[in-house]
Parts: sequence; C-alpha cells; structure tokens
Amino acid sequence: MPTSPTNSATPEPSGVRRRALLGAAAAAPVLAGLSGTATAAPGSRRRPRALPGGGDLGPNVIVFDPSTPDIQARLDEIFRQQERAQFGTGRYQLLFKPGTYNGLNAQIGFYTSISGLGLSPDDTTINGDVTVDAGWFDGNATQNFWRSAENLALVPVNGTNRWAVAQAAPFRRMHVRGGLNLAPAGYGWASGGYIADSRVDGTVGPYSQQQWYTRDSAVGGWTNGVWNMVFSGVEGAPAQGFPDPPYTTLDTTPISREKPFLYLEGADYRVFLPALRTNARGVTWGNGTPRGTSLPLDRFYVAKPGDSAVTLNQALEQGLNLLLTPGIYHVDQPVRVNRADTVVLGLGYATLIPDNGVTALRVADVDGVRLAGFLIDAGPVNSPVLLEVGPEGASADHSANPITVQDVFIRIGGAGPGKATTSMVINARHTVVDHTWVWRADHGDGVGWETNRCDYGVVVNGDDVLATGLFVEHFNKYDVQWNGERGRTIFFQNEKAYDAPDQAAVQNGSIKGYAAYKVGDQVTTHEGWGMGSYCYYNVNPGIVQHHGFAAPNRQGVRFHHLLVVSLSGNGQYECVINDTGSPTSGTNTVPSTVVSYP
Repeated sequence: MPTSPTNSATPEPSGVRRRALLGAAAAAPVLAGLSGTATAAPGSRRRPRALPGGGDLGPNVIVFDPSTPDIQARLDEIFRQQERAQFGTGRYQLLFKPGTYNGLNAQIGFYTSISGLGLSPDDTTINGDVTVDAGWFDGNATQNFWRSAENLALVPVNGTNRWAVAQAAPFRRMHVRGGLNLAPAGYGWASGGYIADSRVDGTVGPYSQQQWYTRDSAVGGWTNGVWNMVFSGVEGAPAQGFPDPPYTTLDTTPISREKPFLYLEGADYRVFLPALRTNARGVTWGNGTPRGTSLPLDRFYVAKPGDSAVTLNQALEQGLNLLLTPGIYHVDQPVRVNRADTVVLGLGYATLIPDNGVTALRVADVDGVRLAGFLIDAGPVNSPVLLEVGPEGASADHSANPITVQDVFIRIGGAGPGKATTSMVINARHTVVDHTWVWRADHGDGVGWETNRCDYGVVVNGDDVLATGLFVEHFNKYDVQWNGERGRTIFFQNEKAYDAPDQAAVQNGSIKGYAAYKVGDQVTTHEGWGMGSYCYYNVNPGIVQHHGFAAPNRQGVRFHHLLVVSLSGNGQYECVINDTGSPTSGTNTVPSTVVSYP
C-alpha cells in the first residue's frame, strides 16, 4: 500500500466517494445529469445548488487490480478499437492498482493513457510490456500521436520495451527495468518524442527517431541520434556533441514541477501535486516519500462528457478543481480558472472543443494553476485564441509558484474543420510550459491553407517564461512568436506548413517566409537550446524559406544548437537564424546547423 506523501493536505470531510470500476463495467455516474442549477419556483430566485466533489470516474476509465480476470483480453479489445482511430472520438484511461501483473502486453493506441495508481512507479509492476508500434501504418511511426504511459514499472519480456511514438505521446514517471526502444519494428520513420521523471535501467535506443527530449530522468545508456537529441537534468545522458553526434546536454533543468497524477491511498483516490524543483536532476521518486502535496478526490468536480461550460465554471467558482474524465466536451463559453492553485487534470485525452468561436480555457493572473493532460480541438468557427494563460497585461510575479501547462495539446483541423487566429497565448509571468504539441493539421478532415487556417501557434507575451519540450507545427505565419523578456526554451521541434500554395502566401514583407521561432525585436534577453525547424512544402516545392529562426542581434539573445532541414527537397532554407548559417540544398535531407548564436 502506498505511503502518504510529505506535506500532504489534510483530507476534508468526505463528499461523494468514488466507486471502484473493474474491467469494462462501470457503476452509474453519481454526477450524471446534473444541470448545475436547481429548479426555482415561479417568480423566485435561488442560488445554484452546490455541485458535489468526487464521484465515480465514468465508463471510459478502466480500473484493474491484480485479481481482475481477463485483463489482456480487455486491453486487446480497447487497442483494436483505438489502433487506427487517429481522429476518432473514443477516449480511454487505463488505471492499474498497486501490485504485480504478470504476462501482459498493453498495446497503446490513439487517445489511450495507461497509468499506475501508486505514489511511486515501483508500486505497480507489469512483468510484460507497454507497447507502441506502427503496424497500422506500414511501419511508419510518424503519426503515432496522442497516447501516454505514466507511473508504472515495467519488466519487459525480451529485456527491451518498445515505445515508438511521435508527438503528444509522453512517457512520464516510468521505471523500465531493462532497455527502451523508441523505433518501430523494422526501424521505419519516427518523429518523437518526450520522456520525463523516468528511469531506464538499460539503454535507450532512439534509432530512427528524428528528435527527442528527455528531462529529469536517469538512463543506463543512449545509443544514437538522428538530428536533435536534447537532455536536461538526465543522469547517464551522453556528453554534449552537437552537431555530430546531435546531442544537446544540460546538467540540470532550471525549473520543473512534475505533472499531477491520480493515485490510491487505501481505497480512496487522491491527486498528488509534485513540488517545484530548481536546478533539477534525476527522478523525483525512489528515494523515500516524494515531495509535494495531495488532494482528496472530493476537492475535485469529476466532470463527464456532456457537462457544459456553465457547470464546469460553477464547480470552479465554488472552489473545486476539475478532473476531466475521458471524452469530448463542447464549451460555449470559456472555462475560467480564476482561483490560485486550481488543478485542471484530464484523463485519457479528454478534449475541449470551443463552440461559436469562443476561447476554450482562460487562466487568471494567479499563482500555481496546474493545467495537465487534455486536448483542445478548434471548432469550425474561428476562435481568436484557444488557450489563454493569464489575461492581456498580466504582471504578477509567480516565480515562487508558477502556472504550469503540461501535456496540454492543441489541434486545428484533422478531426474536422477548425479555425483559430492564435492557438495558445501566454501572458502570465514565470509560466512553465512542460511538453506541448500545438498542431495545425497537415492531414485528416478539414485541412487546407484557408480551411483550417491559424496564423500563430504559440505567442508568449509574459516575462520569465520557460518552455521545456516545445513542439509547434504548420502554422500559416509564425509558429512561435516570443515577445516576453528572459524567455527560455529547452528543445523545440517544428515543421513549417506543408500546404502553402505559393511564395506569395508565405511572404513576410521583404522576408521569404515567416520564421518558425521569432523573438520580438524589442527583446533584450532570451535563450534557447536544441531547436530544429523542418520544411516540407509539398504543394509547391519551389517555396524558399529565408530562415527557421529570427531574433534581435544582441548579446543577451542567445541560441545553442540550431538546425534547419529540407525534407526531400520540398522547399529550401537560405539560412538557419537571421542571415547566419548555410542554406539547405538538393534532396539529401541533411541539416544545416549553427552551434551558437550570436
């Protein structure tokens, strides 16, 4: 049984207690059908009734314990449904109670998250594998998006676990008692990925992975790299060697706070909130009780698909946090997070879709908000902004207790027509964005230069913002525009939009193309490490992109280990950053690099 965390919050009087879910069967939702308001007599006014905290987790959260029968059959059933469902509506969270599970191979498909329910990964051991491969796509792993593994110990059957993923597929708080292979069987193409707070006793083999970011972890070894392998705070990381080998290695991560996670204390669900770390290195677990606080489930409104924005906002206004169970939530007004230290935690890629052009979620200029584990899908009516972290002009100092945005993914198009002007705006100072993929779709439904238009991926206006693991792709203008002072990015991955019809469509005044990463002309201090931009102008391969990166040429604005790549000669870069760096040329898909700038 897991021990209580240090500094854990004192449990409040029990609200609606959860009911355990085993296998596919689920008890009737305690909160089902709540409208958020009580019926009032004609002519009278009544305050909305209080929403209860806690509750069961709904039918798409599947909870196993070691005595559950036919676990493998249930895992296989979900995988068959989700293996090819890249733009489907199914959402699943697989939870394993502490204990030992033998002989399992949990194959993880789209919109499927698998997690242990202990305080430490070692509380929940699978003698077997948690596998992602690419058989569904002829051995090509570049579209293995939107899936995750968290808080488990694995003893792989053949000594090495395969996790061949692309973007938006975090591997967090895992202990692999063996090796980890990040490539698909047959070593086909792969474009990932992200590891944090994990220990791999053996060797990590990225093989065909184009890029990868590993943070605050421990590895027994690392075998190779293609273009851009970045490490911060990783025990056992390879020595810095960019561009050959393509390693960017930072001894520590300047600021980090691990993602909140669900766990069991006895028979009760709680949410653990890991503590803030500075100059972090190695995992947060394995050396006694983890540092952080804990909240009982009755401090959360356990939301179900179909809950309205009104209901979600009412829960927030009465002081509850949000636990978004798997499914799709249409919101006709912004979800408003106005209270300091609020937690919004999604399970199984819970998805917010804004209706009628609203902003899906807004955070006030307050301390310690934690957003984690959900997807925002643009709606068919243009939203000016999809996610707003801090209002315009936010100025409060959050250095002691920053807002964190972790495994929050944004998508424009692909699952259907979607439009926005800007995907994510960060106005709040000291915000930490720890792993995001902000993606304007290049395939799927509702895709075209104007059909799923979105000019800007991420705009940072706040000062002192840190991004660790920033994936932003395919926007019509700047993928990242950074206006705040003292910003830092550790690892950046980008592809320019594939579908520009001609040179004029991407022309930025006198400059050919919008940079993937633009630091504002007025900025005096900024720093980035391990950053790559790729072009694949397949609609018009003759398009020229002047540079991947643009920044003021001053001493306080510094970059380390930059690269640009022309994929098979579909478009070319003239420079890497500003007017510096050799052009790409031909069809050889070889990076042009700049080791340091200026």
